[in-house]
Amino acid sequence: MGVTIRQKEKGRGKPWWVFIAHNSKRKSVRVGDKAAAETIASKLRERLKAGEFQITDQKKIPTFGEYAQAWLSGYGESNLKYSTWKSYGGILKNYLKSFNDKPIDQITRGEIRDLIYEKLKSGKIIKKNGKIEETSIGLAPNTVRNMKALISGIMTHALDDGLINANPVSRLGRLIKSKDRKEDINPLTREECKKFLDTITENYPRYHSFFLCALRTGMRLGELLALEWGDIDFNGEFIEIRRSFTKGRLTTPKNGKSRRVDMSKQLSETLKALHVERTKEALAKGWGQVPEIVFVNEEGRRINAFNLRERVFFKSLMKANLRRIRIHDMRHTFASLLIQNNESLAYVKDQLGHHSIQITVDTYGHLVPGANKQAVDRLDDTCLNIDRKQECV
Repeated sequence: MGVTIRQKEKGRGKPWWVFIAHNSKRKSVRVGDKAAAETIASKLRERLKAGEFQITDQKKIPTFGEYAQAWLSGYGESNLKYSTWKSYGGILKNYLKSFNDKPIDQITRGEIRDLIYEKLKSGKIIKKNGKIEETSIGLAPNTVRNMKALISGIMTHALDDGLINANPVSRLGRLIKSKDRKEDINPLTREECKKFLDTITENYPRYHSFFLCALRTGMRLGELLALEWGDIDFNGEFIEIRRSFTKGRLTTPKNGKSRRVDMSKQLSETLKALHVERTKEALAKGWGQVPEIVFVNEEGRRINAFNLRERVFFKSLMKANLRRIRIHDMRHTFASLLIQNNESLAYVKDQLGHHSIQITVDTYGHLVPGANKQAVDRLDDTCLNIDRKQECV
């Protein structure tokens, strides 16, 4: 039971609301400024205490599951990227079932905190093939972070609808330790790149141009799968990245922005030759015309990402006697090789399409050749000769 005041949307000039919770009933009333809200709230507290006030127009409080599904099919489908919307649907189905039957106003901050801790647990000892090994039973921090963001988004809408008095997820993000971006990259060396491409050429020649493009442009997997011939400017030697193919659907690139990436001469010549080859293949197989998509399978259709990983990429790494990495590490390889060639982090940022230079620095700054040594050497510029017992300035 209680009466509280707050702004649903914070800011100067925004209206204040009075929220009343009494006998399992809730009501919210929009008033003018903060002073008016405090006056009304004070009077209501006195009336509640004297038993002179009852809420008669009770709002039906939906369960978390009901409200979450309505939020996902309404706001989510209209405002989120398809890949995010799809991912949130999976999170609701797989990780938030314990909240489904609970009224949304009865979900507490402590319950959400405990759920976050539970999903972050790791280190369960299990037996596999007769051997004892340690494996994680929790979710990756990024997945837990997405889970928290989803609950917060749902609760923010419930707050605006007057179903709850405060967002219980507020400031819980600090519980999820951010992963060091540097720990998440595993690039190939220049020699390993050559070995990998030679193996692809020998065993899976159809996919050589795909992986050369990945290593020369740093494009994401979804961007490569969505690449069309109309996106390539052979005169200007650049590629316009306009779309991405993710979770079975075409969508915008990450961050929602298109970008240009430069083409090396080797890649430009390889893609020109590929177009000639596709023209001959389309004629021989009766496709009618060259597919708009640059990288296609033997039937002229978009490459299946799962098959590409399992049947081509991982097998090629094994045949080349290279460690198992992710396709996304092709992108990290591109960045690391640029940096080793003394290209600026600003250029790397533009090529990769990072939202900010800070992301580029956090991820690849440690790869800049001699960066640490130069930092130490620069200290000498501010010091006088120590042997002469003169002080540093």
